[in-house]
Amino acid sequence: MKLDGKVAIVTGGAMGNGLGIVKVFLKYGADVVIIDYSDKLQQTLQELQNPKVMGYKADIRDKNMLIAVVNDVIAKKGKIDILVNNAGIAKLQPFATMQDDIRDAHFDINIKGTWNMTQAVVPYMIKNNYGKIINLSSVTGPMVADTGEVAYATTKAAILGFTKGLAMELVKNNINVNAIMPGYIMTPMVDGIAKDSNASNPQSVINGIAAGIPMGRLGTIEELGELAAFLASDEATYITGQGIVIDGASTLPETKSVGV
Repeated sequence: MKLDGKVAIVTGGAMGNGLGIVKVFLKYGADVVIIDYSDKLQQTLQELQNPKVMGYKADIRDKNMLIAVVNDVIAKKGKIDILVNNAGIAKLQPFATMQDDIRDAHFDINIKGTWNMTQAVVPYMIKNNYGKIINLSSVTGPMVADTGEVAYATTKAAILGFTKGLAMELVKNNINVNAIMPGYIMTPMVDGIAKDSNASNPQSVINGIAAGIPMGRLGTIEELGELAAFLASDEATYITGQGIVIDGASTLPETKSVGV
């Protein structure tokens, strides 16, 4: 299998896109380390029932905590081949009335957390002259945006820039750095957006989203996991500094209201 013998860290792997990535990585033979701040971590580990997965409850805003976790992973596993920076938040609020703490939470988790986690891992990848880093950006920010998404869009655009800059620095160390740019994937985050929309029927919000996607549905976490597994494998050795869109063609239509 294409990830046999590889050791991967996945942040935010207890649920949503992160869980999809964890499941697919395990399917392809990787040893997986989940780093998550959610209380759901232990439940996820119990449900997976796989000796090749282990977890740490840690806050990616705390760089010293992450360094301690990475050192422990190295002590137990001997190396880190793959890092997936998946952990993030999305809270929709109008820009004019957004509180500073909501803005700062997006910046601290989505940008600084990704920075902290990467900086803790990269020295070991450089030492081994090998690594695959996958950052979760989004189509939101680099390509599209909706009302209420200013903070989230800003951070996801920043992650794409982070990916490109880091790829240039690490290419000489045989380290590939790429970003995944999802459209709508059926995750707890999307479910939360639907529930926060004040609609009387949150499912109607999700149905409305699906209706605007040419494929007529939201993506699955496993589909996103398959893309991550490809980028984490040696099948993708000539790809670096790229943002790969996975969105069911939701960003493809030039004008949604025009039909033939």
